[in-house]
Order: sequence, then C-alpha cells, then structure tokens
Amino acid sequence: MSNTNNSFFDTDFISENQQVFLPILEEKKIELFIKREDLIHPLVSGNKFRKLKYNLKEATKLKKKSLLTFGGAFSNHIAATAVAGKLAGFKTFGIIRGEELAKNLTQTLEENSTLREAYENGMKFQFVSREQYRQKSSFGFIEKMKNKWGDFYLVPEGGTNCLAVDGCEEILTKDDHQFDYICSAVGTGGTIAGLIKAKKKRQKVIGFPALKGNFLSEEIRKYVVKDASWSLQKKYHFGGYAKYDDELIDFINNFKKDTSIQLDPIYTGKMLFGIIDLIKKDYFDEGAKILAIHTGGLQGIEGINKQLEKKEQLLIDVL
Repeated sequence: MSNTNNSFFDTDFISENQQVFLPILEEKKIELFIKREDLIHPLVSGNKFRKLKYNLKEATKLKKKSLLTFGGAFSNHIAATAVAGKLAGFKTFGIIRGEELAKNLTQTLEENSTLREAYENGMKFQFVSREQYRQKSSFGFIEKMKNKWGDFYLVPEGGTNCLAVDGCEEILTKDDHQFDYICSAVGTGGTIAGLIKAKKKRQKVIGFPALKGNFLSEEIRKYVVKDASWSLQKKYHFGGYAKYDDELIDFINNFKKDTSIQLDPIYTGKMLFGIIDLIKKDYFDEGAKILAIHTGGLQGIEGINKQLEKKEQLLIDVL
C-alpha cells in the first residue's frame, strides 16, 4: 500500500461544540450545542471518518490493496469510502443498488453528484438489481465479487461493524460529560452504538432514525451491552430513507439562516427537526443541556437539489 501511515487517518480529531441560539431554546431554558464533526473533511466527514478510521488500519494490517463496499445511489458512505481509499492508497469498488443506473452511466454521473464524486476518486462500480442487492451479505455473492475484483477488504453497507463502533466512541471527549443528552441521526446504528458505549452513566442518548422500520434497535444491541439509557425517536423519518418534504426543506433553510450551520435532508436535518419539535413539546426538562452530533453528509445536497429543481420545489439553500 502506498500510504501505510496516512496522516489523515492517524489524526485524533476533536470537534468544536458550537452553541445554537434560538428563541425556542431561550423560552424553554434549554441549551443546545452542535458537535461540528462535519468540519473534519468535506467528504470523509463526521461519522464516515470515524467508521472508516480503524477499518482502514485493519485493511493495512491485513495487507489488502482494495476496499469493497455497498450503497444506494445517494449514499454518503459510497462517496466517503472512495475518497478515503484514494487518500490512503487503496483501490475501491462499490456495489450500487439499482441496475437501471448503469444503462447510461454518463447521464447517471452527470445527474448524481454522489456517484460522480466516488467515480472521480477512482471507485469502480457494479450496479445490481434490488433483489441481488438483498443477497449482498451472502457467501455466494461475496465469492462472485472476489472472482471479479480479486482479494479485497470488505466494508459493510453504511460502514458499520465493530471497528466502526470503536471509531465512533472517539466522537465524545471529556468535555462532553457536561451534557445531559447526546443526540444523533441513525442510519445503520454504528454511530449511536459508539456514543452509547462512550457516554457517562447519567447521560442519555437519543437516536433519530432516518428510515422506517423497527429493526434498528436490534442492530444497535449487537454492539452495546444492556443499557436502558438510550432510545430512538421514530417519528421524524419523513417517510423513509432519502424521503423529505417542503416542511423539512424549509426547516433546514431557516436553521441555516438562524445559526449558519448547514444541515442535510437525509440525516442531520431530520435529527434537528426532531430535537426542536421535542423541545417545543417539553420533552426535555428545563435547564437540560443537549449535544447534537453533526455527522456530515453534506455532499448529497447537490443531488437532492437537482431532484427538487426537476419537481419545481423549494431548494436547499447552500449559499
């Protein structure tokens, strides 16, 4: 491998906690801070850096030359893995859900900034049907991929495994012990599992799933011992993964105007919408201190805005 000691992945990033000031917070006497993990890197930001850090170290240790992973057309994980692989000297392969995307790759890359970013950073794609994609973890599927691409280090969809959880434990620092609540968006469960393992006993962790379904609790329990001090708020997914509406877009734009913090419509926008809504509904005690983790994912906004533009709907403000 060309960059065995890549300094970027050897860095111990400590992100700034930025306090947010909004009238509802003052009214309810609640303090809200955002941990700016999104500032780690434009593309390998937030939880993507944390999840990939120890996986790349393990791939290096095993003398692997390439990484293979999975994702949908707008997967932050796909773009982040491609960029991380390039930074650390790995070839990268992406198994992408949706065989229709391969029919006109030039058009797909033109219209989809996520896949374009991954492609421009050297990732080779294999587009598969949704039925095939459901088989992605099977022994037979993995063997087919090895026959096609050669030996590789397998990074799971969304990046979540034990090494990813270890990395996500490093999001919290000693200075974060002051907070009563730690909040995070939830995709595959790795980030929140790391936060649960790293928190202090008195602290409560709240997850805001970005997709529908009741399977996430079981996924999280794979990585954490019995612990009652975490919960999932399942009412803020806006219809499912990568689903959104005018209310969410409007919230993201107003939040940006009021705080100068950019949110995305897939993860962080839904989380902050949920936090503010719960504050309005007096879910938190007066005087509570909340830390919300900004997990990045901003690269996907360009693609979402193209969709919104086609529908002649309100765009996400990125100025």
